[in-house]
Amino acid sequence: MNLFAVEYVYDQARTADIDALRPQHLEFLRQLHEDGRVVAAGRWQDAATPGALLLVHGQDHDDVLHLLDGDPFHRAHLVVRRTARPWQPAVGSLG
Repeated sequence: MNLFAVEYVYDQARTADIDALRPQHLEFLRQLHEDGRVVAAGRWQDAATPGALLLVHGQDHDDVLHLLDGDPFHRAHLVVRRTARPWQPAVGSLG
């Protein structure tokens, strides 16, 4: 499997909805982590663009986005943009 960097950009006008669904969103990602598909995931810590970065194993771009279609944030249309790009660390490893 290949590693992909997925960026989520959240709907800035729906922060209350994001807060309400965050527990289900995190549980979804935890399950994918336990299944070996999500390596790491977390939201951006600066205020520039609300969103998150996910490192996800997948066969290809479509496989990764299809896997993330089940994310409660995506299903509730809280993610206004998703990008998935193949990524490989040049220094260090992610195990």
